[in-house]
Amino acid sequence: MRALSPQDRPAILFVCDAGPDVGGGHVMRSLTLAQALTAAGAECAFLARPAVEAVLDAFAPGTIRTTATEPFDAVVFDHYGLSAPDHRALAKGRPTLAIDDLANRPLEADLVLDAGPARRGQDYAGLTPPGAVLLLGPNHAPVRPAFPALREAALARRAAKGPVRRILVSLGLTDVGGITGRVVDLLLPRLGDIALDVVMGGGAPSLTRLRELATREPRLVLHIDTQDMPRLTLEADLAVGAGGSTSWERCILGLPTLTLILADNQIAAATALAEAGASPSLDISATDFDAAFAREIDRLIAVSDLRTALSAASAQVCDGGGADRVAAAFLARIAGA
Repeated sequence: MRALSPQDRPAILFVCDAGPDVGGGHVMRSLTLAQALTAAGAECAFLARPAVEAVLDAFAPGTIRTTATEPFDAVVFDHYGLSAPDHRALAKGRPTLAIDDLANRPLEADLVLDAGPARRGQDYAGLTPPGAVLLLGPNHAPVRPAFPALREAALARRAAKGPVRRILVSLGLTDVGGITGRVVDLLLPRLGDIALDVVMGGGAPSLTRLRELATREPRLVLHIDTQDMPRLTLEADLAVGAGGSTSWERCILGLPTLTLILADNQIAAATALAEAGASPSLDISATDFDAAFAREIDRLIAVSDLRTALSAASAQVCDGGGADRVAAAFLARIAGA
């Protein structure tokens, strides 16, 4: 994507939600888009809130500013708690991009990004202004360039059909409801000598107990606020992952995954991935979750052909170029404002 000339560099403000109940996924995907915009010559800043700053401090120290007062030329919203009146009040007519997964409220935005594999344009009928551009589907998902850079190597590795030696557990930085510890407890008795790479944030509720467990359980390796997700995803043979934006990272690298639905906004995408043969899914709120989880994990570990089929199907879902596509579309809109 062509970089902007110095005099054309717009200042773009990101307004994101984050916290114990919503996790850090909004900030992480917005950060990926901000980095693509910055590489193209824009200047990006995030509205200063403690929960947002905590994620940025861990994953973008010194590279993206946080601010509440500096002038800006355009706005990106990634916040389910905000709708059209809020967008109008803050943007004040400036070009606006809304990142969404729900299609459940009016949005005042020039562009709407919804990466859900089941999303259709008619879902936003009556919810966006006339002329709004819809950027739909997983090929618009903002994913860090390090993932598509490893795609060829990852798909070659999956095609070799080796046994399961490493399982990646990635259920969100904030570990909503202590789900990471619950899943580790379900997995360990079923693994034999398979290693577990467990990813979580520094404030995760499961962390203290899992750290103690890791001192006496050699199969358990913890990765706290890791910057190394591309490598971990490449090296894993199977994953247990949340049904949020990290789904696209795993799809790009063809990683067979059992997707767990942790929140209502993940249901549609997880269901679509299951229907496409890309990833089986389970809802953690189901009364039989523990037994269903054990059955699915046993099947995924045992059946090599199933893992191969899941890998091939998931690799067709997303190519990893979404951040650049969305950045180019938004910068074109800003330039035409």
